[in-house]
Amino acid sequence: VCWVCLVGGVLESHLAKVCQNHGVTPSKKNPVMSDFNELLKKEDIFNILTWRWIQHLGDIRNQCCHSKDRDPTQDEVQELIDGVDKAIKTIV
Repeated sequence: VCWVCLVGGVLESHLAKVCQNHGVTPSKKNPVMSDFNELLKKEDIFNILTWRWIQHLGDIRNQCCHSKDRDPTQDEVQELIDGVDKAIKTIV
């Protein structure tokens, strides 16, 4: 599951780059994926559907990397991988 955390990290890095591209800076010193997502929504760079989708991908990432309850399902892992691939290609 560790490599799946890397996929989530790729999404987080991409969102940081999108913020930079749009000239918006998170207020936190060490922002995380949800901070970038919130900022992009607040600045109307994301619509609510994109924000929810990124939030969902973040939830899957957290399930993969931080959850003690259960391991992610194979479908969840695939959804995260496919979602990150799509995000990188479509969110600029």
